[in-house]
Amino acid sequence: MSTNDQPALFQPITLRGLTIRNRVWVPPLCQYSVTDRDGVPHDWHLVHLGSMAAGGAGLVVAEATAVSPEGRISDYDTGLWNDEQAEAWSRITRFIRSQGAASGIQLAHAGRKASVWPEPLRRPGSQPIEDGGWPTVSASAVAFDGLREPTALDEAGIQQVIDDFRSAARRAVAAGFDVVEVHAAHGYLVHQFLSPLSNRREDRWGGSLENRARLLLELVRGVRLEVGERMPLFVRFSATDWTEGGWDEEQTAIVAGWAQDAGADFFDVSTGGLVAHARIPVGPGYQAHLAEYVGDRADVPVSAVGRITMPEQAERLVADGEVDAVMFGKAMMRDPHFALRAAYELGADPSMWPPQYLRARPEVNDGEW
Repeated sequence: MSTNDQPALFQPITLRGLTIRNRVWVPPLCQYSVTDRDGVPHDWHLVHLGSMAAGGAGLVVAEATAVSPEGRISDYDTGLWNDEQAEAWSRITRFIRSQGAASGIQLAHAGRKASVWPEPLRRPGSQPIEDGGWPTVSASAVAFDGLREPTALDEAGIQQVIDDFRSAARRAVAAGFDVVEVHAAHGYLVHQFLSPLSNRREDRWGGSLENRARLLLELVRGVRLEVGERMPLFVRFSATDWTEGGWDEEQTAIVAGWAQDAGADFFDVSTGGLVAHARIPVGPGYQAHLAEYVGDRADVPVSAVGRITMPEQAERLVADGEVDAVMFGKAMMRDPHFALRAAYELGADPSMWPPQYLRARPEVNDGEW
């Protein structure tokens, strides 16, 4: 089957020096599984991410990975602030590449939402210092509901964050990742600078949209310098805070254009996370229209994510030009071979099947999945 005969969801896409085999992508999915609390990924991460690559995904993005110890959401998170972590990630990227998929990593700093209990041990509030928690930082000394009050970063602290992202990006290249994503969504540190609800600063890092976007743009420029000109650089946005007076899709589109000028290539559009009790109209594909808005207004490539669970649903989004790719999160967690099933249901070329699994293809088993 030629490329032109493929369903839209299974058309390859080229970003800078990388061609990704299809538009069925895996978003960052926090696993809270580093029980040694050292940020080093291990066998769980290899199997979790590797199974989705073997299952036909085009791009597999590793979970929110902290650029510094204090940037972790919890002390069970992965990191990329030292060479031991980078070496452990390299084992995972080698396997993903061996399956024909591209690997990405989301570089993150949790800011005021750091130092919480890991999901398996989830309890209300911040993790106490005496139990392994740590002081948190943000754009302003404004706490996330139910968590400890952060310290507002000073100039030296902001520069340290920029340096940490750059160092982590450099290690991501050494670890063999194909894509680096800057996490500017879900109420974490960069989003805390972007939104006027969490950024009350009166200096060059706050106030106007240009000032609130300054940290993100500095990160994009810095990461671009580290990864070179051939590696695609993604930004994940929350397109809206779902709260009056907060961050919204219009500001997202403007800043996406600026970020593209600064060196970003692709925008992974989600929503929410900054405000604890925002009223979010969750439903099938509920965020896709916001990804389309950002893509159209900023004239940038985008992906959609959120309650997209059916191959036909995703195919329409890509075929109609609303988005350029689709991120499948929980659908992939439920079925790591979701991409293979989608290819079968949409009539795509079955060549993504691992050789070890060829005898299980529906085409050779009376057409039964």
